Amino acid sequence: MPFKIVAEASPNTFAFETSALVKPTGFREYDARWWFGHPGSTKAPELNLIGVQALGMGLGTLIRRLGVGPDIVVGHDFRGYSLSIKLALTAGLMAAGARVKDIGLALSPMAYFAQFALDTPSVAMVTASHNENGWTGVKMGAARPLTFGPDEMSALKKIVLEGDFELTGGGAYEFVSGFRETYLDDLTKGHKLARRLKVVAACGNGTAGAFAPEALERIGCEVIPLDVELDHSFPRYNPNPEDMKMLHAIRDKVLETGADVGLGFDGDGDRCGVVDNEGNEIFADKVGVMLARDISALHPGSLFVTDVKSTGLFTTDPVLQANGARADYWKTGHSYMKRRVTELGAIAGFEKSGHFFFNPPIGRGYDDGIVTAIAVCEMLDRNPGRSMADLYRDLPLTYGTPTMSPHCDDELKYGVVERVVADFEAMKQSGATFAGQKITDLVTVNGVRVVAEDGTWGLVRASSNKPELVVVVESPVSAERRREMFDAVDAVLRRSPEVGPYNQTF
Repeated sequence: MPFKIVAEASPNTFAFETSALVKPTGFREYDARWWFGHPGSTKAPELNLIGVQALGMGLGTLIRRLGVGPDIVVGHDFRGYSLSIKLALTAGLMAAGARVKDIGLALSPMAYFAQFALDTPSVAMVTASHNENGWTGVKMGAARPLTFGPDEMSALKKIVLEGDFELTGGGAYEFVSGFRETYLDDLTKGHKLARRLKVVAACGNGTAGAFAPEALERIGCEVIPLDVELDHSFPRYNPNPEDMKMLHAIRDKVLETGADVGLGFDGDGDRCGVVDNEGNEIFADKVGVMLARDISALHPGSLFVTDVKSTGLFTTDPVLQANGARADYWKTGHSYMKRRVTELGAIAGFEKSGHFFFNPPIGRGYDDGIVTAIAVCEMLDRNPGRSMADLYRDLPLTYGTPTMSPHCDDELKYGVVERVVADFEAMKQSGATFAGQKITDLVTVNGVRVVAEDGTWGLVRASSNKPELVVVVESPVSAERRREMFDAVDAVLRRSPEVGPYNQTF
């Protein structure tokens, strides 16, 4: 090793420049995220460029050991430092013998598409998605359309932190020019709306601004752009279609312009949020139910995968039942969901965060916010005379919350969730009441989803990519029952002093 790997930033500038800084907690369940910093930030960095090079050497070593061949696609999002991070990653990959195909500025799904279009098994996309300016990360995979899960991430972490590299040399580099056009052509081929929809395309100044408006125009939409200028400082709000600030901005633009629908894209374009023509922010799990209705009408008996944060309507909705649709609740996280959709051969998977996964004939199995947006537009197109609000009103009424995220340090969050799960298991075993009723079910595939007698439920899990917990509540009965469940869940959380304030409530 020509340099050592350290876990904490050194106050000594020379040591910082000659040591590979890689904080171990940056290796998460299914991708990697670190605080890299930006000019003016005072928070200590968790990664430096030499550390990124070490990550590239580790990834190149891992894909060699996985036996998938040396070819790998790389791309980067529009952050001020993402290009330098991609180049450092590329240098490390080439040192480990990888043959790099660089598609330039990209969305994550564009990089996934490149695995198919360029017949390349592996991918490394430099992005921190919607995380605040200063964060960086890498989404990786070696078996299209899947991305790394816990096993691969654990193996990569071990290789990097132990410096267990196979530096064979013999790497190569190729810049693939014009790939943006190739991606947009593929997205829009065969899609043409019968009626011209007026669509707000909101990108939160993230990378999707360079792609989504043009894709929607190509299929016949009248596009009203909102925050599409690329600006990595995210001056208005973070590009996160779960964030109420972004949804409210879309709502305001929809009402101002009389648009048929508002579509919001996250920072790396793999998620999509929806606001209807009356300004209602539709949580992504309800959008999933609407799309499942549309898809199961075309393909009766369809199987759908949905994550544990999502509405219970996937199993109780009468239209889905009439169409013979079936649902499988699974772990939250784009990697888990992709894998489950592929393993079960489901036609689609829906995650409350806005990651939607479409298998053929709709997609290739990975999450692409623009594919989702096109599916929403085509659903509207197949319902002439019906508005997005009409389709939303057709759903049985439930009272849900946004995804709420109280702060909890990465080193502590999993221990907190273990205690919460144990508390609920003890309550259920004892027959004690919770939120005024007995617990009828505990779903512990990912954290814990506690279900009361009337179907009201609350979820607690650890965030996979930020120092946070995740809390979601839904009641099919009333807003009051939703509040009772939230207060009861929060009271259990407050037994752990490690749990901080929420990023947003309802």
